[in-house]
Formats: sequence, C-alpha cells, structure tokens
Amino acid sequence: MQGDILSSVLLPAILGFIMFSLGLGLTPVDFRRILAQPRALMVGVVCHFVLLPLVCFLMLKAFGVTGVFAVGFMILAACPTGTTSNLLTYLARGDVALALSFTAIASVITIFTLPVLVTWSLGHFLGESRAVNVPVGLMMGQVAVVLAIPASLGMAVRHRWPQWALGFEPRATRIATGLFLLIVVLAVIKNWALLRDNFATLAPFAIILNVTMLFVGLAAALAVRLSRSQSVTLGIESAVQNAALALVIASSVLKVDAMAIPGALYGVLMYAGGLVFALTLRRYVQPGQARAAGSSH
Repeated sequence: MQGDILSSVLLPAILGFIMFSLGLGLTPVDFRRILAQPRALMVGVVCHFVLLPLVCFLMLKAFGVTGVFAVGFMILAACPTGTTSNLLTYLARGDVALALSFTAIASVITIFTLPVLVTWSLGHFLGESRAVNVPVGLMMGQVAVVLAIPASLGMAVRHRWPQWALGFEPRATRIATGLFLLIVVLAVIKNWALLRDNFATLAPFAIILNVTMLFVGLAAALAVRLSRSQSVTLGIESAVQNAALALVIASSVLKVDAMAIPGALYGVLMYAGGLVFALTLRRYVQPGQARAAGSSH
C-alpha cells in the first residue's frame, strides 16, 4: 500500500513541482529556437532509438545475460526518456528546452518503436511469439500530468509575473534538487530487497550501460558540433530512462515479474550515474550557453 501511494501520488507530485520550477526559467522563444535548429533533436533520436538498444543488445551478448533478465533490459532500452532527465539537465547547465522537447517527442515515437523491439526481444531471448500492446493512455497521461502541464504552468507564471518568477526560480530549483534527492532515497527504500538480492549479478551491467550511454550521447552530439550545453543534454537524454514504464510493461502487460527487475535496478542506479555526470560536466558549460548558442545561429 505504501508503495502504491509512493508511485501514484507522491512521486508524480514531486516530479510535477520539479517541472513547474523548470518552467519558471523558460519562455516560448526557447522552444522556437529548438524547432528552428532541429539537428539536436535528430541526434537525440538516433542516440535514444538506435544506439541505446544496439549498445544494450551488444552488452547483453558480451556479458552473457540471457532469458527474462535480457528481455527486461531490452524493455528498459525501448522505453522513452525519464522525466527526471530534465532536472539533471538543469543541474548540468544543459539546454532544458531541448530536454523537455526531446522527452515529449521520445514519448510519441516510443508508441511505435517499443512494441517492435520488445516483440523481437521476446522471440530472440525466449523463443516466444506474442504481440505487445503499449499502454498509450498511461504514457500520454504521464507526459501530460508530470511534464507538459506543470512546465506550461511555470512558463505561464513566468509570463504573467516575470519579476516574481525570476526571484523565486533559484529557490524553487533548490527545493526541486532536494526533492530529486528524496526521489533517489525513496526509490532505494522501495526497491531495497531487489537491490540487495540482485546487486552482484545485475547491477554492474546496469551501471556500465548507464555510464556508456551518458558518454555515447555526449560524444555523438560533440561529433556533429553541437554546443557543450546541448551535448551534455543529449548525454543525459540518452541514458536516463522511464523505468516506471518498463515495470508496467514487464509486470502488467507481459505479466512476468522477473522481467521488471532490470528496470527497477536501472531506475535507481541511473540517478547516481546521471547526478555525477551532471555535476561533473556543469563546470565545462558556461551559464546561459544554451540560449547564447541558439541566438548565434
């Protein structure tokens, strides 16, 4: 019961406030800049929907992970970007407008790509042939309630009361950062038994996959000469997954609880990797670089 309250009430409320606080720092101009320069979004799509599943599959082969755990990791790789990637982007001095735009776009693309990848994974690793239905309503509800509505509300407050919003934004961000750390602690507590029982066997794989994708996304963006701000953002967007959706697919859609273990493990460990990455890379990104990069084109 406590887990249900955590998942259905407390976590969405915390994420909603985090998105509201990020919205206070954004204007419509930020999103017009992203749409006018779509190269960053295209790189993000390649990293997230091509390189992430490919890297995950190759690592599964290299590590000798098979069966339901292999399918569980492929389900995770097929999921869209996690909402907390947006706060990590802010902490890294990344491009928050790009992060929000990509999170929304990734959620729509996933409707079409997830069934294909998960169905193939079931056949390849388990020899099963079964159709996988994506909970589209749940996904779009998550995007609207946790992402779009709170961020839009923050932007509306910024537009209506700009002085108050600019004054409150630093305080809101500090609160949001504290709430993010609370999410990490609650996730560890909720999944403690899973972490304890499977840490030695599956955690190394999850950590290496997370770190690899952080740097694959960063390197891919730098290779096509995106700004440091956008490159850091795409590193985070390539590695932080919607682990909650992976649990729903495994436990509720496929009804195989063991398949949910990789998602639960990764969902906790990615916070640590993402936070270290964000706090390390922020020193290489100048404040306000995202807007400056957009206005210079």
